[in-house]
Amino acid sequence: MSDIYQFSANTLHGKPVSMKEYAGKVVVVVNTASQCGLTPQYQGLQKLYDDYADQGLVVLGFPCNQFGKQEPGDSEAIGSFCETNYGVSFPMFEKIEVNGPGAHPIFRYLCDQLGGFGKSIKWNFTKFVIGRDGKPIARFAPITKPAKLESTIKKALASAG
Repeated sequence: MSDIYQFSANTLHGKPVSMKEYAGKVVVVVNTASQCGLTPQYQGLQKLYDDYADQGLVVLGFPCNQFGKQEPGDSEAIGSFCETNYGVSFPMFEKIEVNGPGAHPIFRYLCDQLGGFGKSIKWNFTKFVIGRDGKPIARFAPITKPAKLESTIKKALASAG
């Protein structure tokens, strides 16, 4: 199995970022949306980031408009919304697709590695936890509150990778 470090993505400001920048960290990858009933999960994701960043956790948000057109804004609008409404300080990336032929390679890879719920993303706020070695270790359903990831994150943080 390969790892997440083979991929890159563009930040909301259009800057390409290699996932290699997160080598040695525990990473939570989540597809997000600003106008979804699950949008308040931003608060829980930010809390995880605040609580565990100094131990090596990073949360990566990937806005997506594929589910009910619930992320219609451009990068500036998304960034402003996240910061103003939820104090999001974890890295946010450009709007992407997570399913179909235009799916971002990171999400194709994660779905291939952790099928569990099928080989596609069902809705906004599907969450993946990746270990310090860059390999996916868990997938969580959209309705799973971020606090429920905590035990998986703590275990991953304790691992040498």
